[in-house]
Amino acid sequence: MAAIRFGFGRLNFHLLKRRSFLLLKLIAFVCSVLLFCEFFIYYLVILRCNWPEVKTPAHDREQETLEPVLKAMFLADTHLLGEIRGHWLDKLRREWQMERAFQTALWLLQPEVVFILGDIFDEGKWSSPQAWADDVERFQKMFRHPGHVQLKVVVGNHDIGFHYQMNRYRIKRFEKVFNPERLFSWKGINFVMVNSVALEGDGCNICSEAEAELMGISHKLNCSREQEQRPGQCGDGQPLPASAPVLLQHFPLYRPSDANCSGEDAAPPGEKGIPFKERYDVLSREASQKLLWWLRPRLVLSGHTHSGCEVLHGAGVPEVSVPSFSWRNRNNPSVIMGSLTPTEYALAKCYLPLEDTVLITYCAAAGFLVVLVLVRLGLLASPVLFGYKLLRKFKTV
Repeated sequence: MAAIRFGFGRLNFHLLKRRSFLLLKLIAFVCSVLLFCEFFIYYLVILRCNWPEVKTPAHDREQETLEPVLKAMFLADTHLLGEIRGHWLDKLRREWQMERAFQTALWLLQPEVVFILGDIFDEGKWSSPQAWADDVERFQKMFRHPGHVQLKVVVGNHDIGFHYQMNRYRIKRFEKVFNPERLFSWKGINFVMVNSVALEGDGCNICSEAEAELMGISHKLNCSREQEQRPGQCGDGQPLPASAPVLLQHFPLYRPSDANCSGEDAAPPGEKGIPFKERYDVLSREASQKLLWWLRPRLVLSGHTHSGCEVLHGAGVPEVSVPSFSWRNRNNPSVIMGSLTPTEYALAKCYLPLEDTVLITYCAAAGFLVVLVLVRLGLLASPVLFGYKLLRKFKTV
């Protein structure tokens, strides 16, 4: 009797040991899938991105004089959800994705400056003071960066509202958190950051002040260009680098639609031909011409449309629309990597992990787990054993 009990005890022990070992394997498998989909995939994808090489003129074949190259990263339309719109799980998921992508890009790509081209928040145009403070705190956590990396932010319509919604309170609230700097120069390169929401052209106080500020910047830039021919024309202040500026704004310059845009991150075919509405989808013709006349930029970067596009304006001024950085707005977000000098620039696109890839990985892992558990419980024949029996059956036939 004792021997029988001992035998049953050993059998139960081995059965418990096998089940515990199976449970540990399942936990290890689940953890591995989670680590891959939520952490390592960002490294694997972003590791493929490289900074573009900019053509630097050599004045002498034997001794090259190279201009300093600035590494700048451009992203747009992060749309951090607030307390009103969006499910809490959606908010948690999207913010985790953006945080991991941004932190991984900082670590792997090592940019010197990062520009975010508006619509930082989704509900800034109507959020309460407490909700605004909460959103800002989450943004600062997600987009934290080391001291040697500068982060510059351009205002968008979701941050302060469209023209008919914006007011001084919302603008000051935004500028209190993000430096209201309009003209930024580094390594001989001028960047002009425009509040494109205020370029309505209806003569409102905020609009008039924005235009007056841009005209002042235009005067400084023109002086810097003429400094060599007519020194001392720009006053006693520190002269700007004699370089055509890079224009950064949220709204794109006027274009009829996205019909001529191409690329894997362009607008869907069904949306490309939809005409853009001036002062809503793009700037008005008049405001676009003013910016091109006043600033004479060599490159324009914008956001707002959530899709990628490259167009030429006027006398061949290129504009690049930066796609949304949020997976909530598109399946394949990306960032623009720019290598810039005072006279030249080169741009490259760095794509982030596809949402579909993550979902397919999770679904495949879940299916594998279900099959594994059913086989272990004896409710499903082992695929290997089933294949072996099937092969033997065909051989005998």
